[in-house]
Amino acid sequence: MTAPGRSAHFAVLVAKQPENELFRFSLAQALLAEDRGSEALEHLEHCARKKSDWMMPRIMLGKTLLALGRRAEAKPWLEEALQLAVDQDHQDPEAELRGLLAGL
Repeated sequence: MTAPGRSAHFAVLVAKQPENELFRFSLAQALLAEDRGSEALEHLEHCARKKSDWMMPRIMLGKTLLALGRRAEAKPWLEEALQLAVDQDHQDPEAELRGLLAGL
């Protein structure tokens, strides 16, 4: 399946089950792979808000906002992700997040 096919596939699934965070996360990943970060934001935010302990959508949301030049919006998501990385003992993401936050 080509990259555009991936986002189209997951967009159909999200349309059928808009509350399914796994479909939304997969759609966001496909959109990011297609350099469509601004379209991925709503799906990443949905995932982050639905599961308070899910680190990856927060990391991806923060990084996407940074890539879009929206530093002030990125910072709280990255800070939340860092706290989850510490709490869940994810050392590599913790180091990456500390580096990103130090640059803000």
